[in-house]
Amino acid sequence: MKDPKIAILGGGNLGASIAEGLIKSKFITPQQLTVTRRNVEVLYPLKSLGVHTTSDNHDAVKRSDVIIVALKPYNVKEVMEGLQPHLDPSRHIIISVATGVYLKDLLALTNSSVPVFRAMPNTAIAIQESVTCLCHAGGSAEHVSYVSDLFSQLGVAINIDEKLMDAATVLGACGIAYALRFIRASTQGGIEIGFDAKTANLISAQTVKGAAELLLKLNRHPEEEIDKVTTPKGCTIAGLNEMEHQGFSSSLIKGIITSYEKIGKI
Repeated sequence: MKDPKIAILGGGNLGASIAEGLIKSKFITPQQLTVTRRNVEVLYPLKSLGVHTTSDNHDAVKRSDVIIVALKPYNVKEVMEGLQPHLDPSRHIIISVATGVYLKDLLALTNSSVPVFRAMPNTAIAIQESVTCLCHAGGSAEHVSYVSDLFSQLGVAINIDEKLMDAATVLGACGIAYALRFIRASTQGGIEIGFDAKTANLISAQTVKGAAELLLKLNRHPEEEIDKVTTPKGCTIAGLNEMEHQGFSSSLIKGIITSYEKIGKI
């Protein structure tokens, strides 16, 4: 795919974050991008960069080759059915970031003729640090490479089987909240041992960031890094053991499983 034009249908928080990230990374120029929203005035910051903004989804599709569907899940069916006559299988690919809209649903809405992708990013996409899980139906190797490259501009992109998409939602999207709850608890503990709230929050957040970077950059297992700071009879191992006695790992695992079971019932 050579310099395709992109339309983002739905310029809400997620759609706008994708647009801003793609422009900042220079993956596309603003002139190659169209973003839609009913209240188009809200998109003025993007328009001021040179992005074409409109409330007309049909116009956006006609202008573009790659269609990113960033709509609320309950709006996808109505909008996509209206766009179906304007979709060209030899030109367009569809990428949905709408939660709970399956590939079979997207294929039905496009008459199974247009390559379709599902993408599950998390809120860190706003700072180009998302982990985005991808799956597809009907996409060529070139399409898969292009979509992976696109979301790699916004963090890390991983291709998975669709049957793991609910699990990806829990581990990658819900996982942001789990990590933030740990940081909040760590901050509260820091306050109790003497820090003011702002300093405790900074130390806790930066420590978590550093821990994650150790694993990502050095390709290490968590236990390898834990062993480096747990000296015999030391304060680290004492604290870790007390957390485990109180069910730290168990409660986190149970929380992940509970979220996964819940997502299957929605």
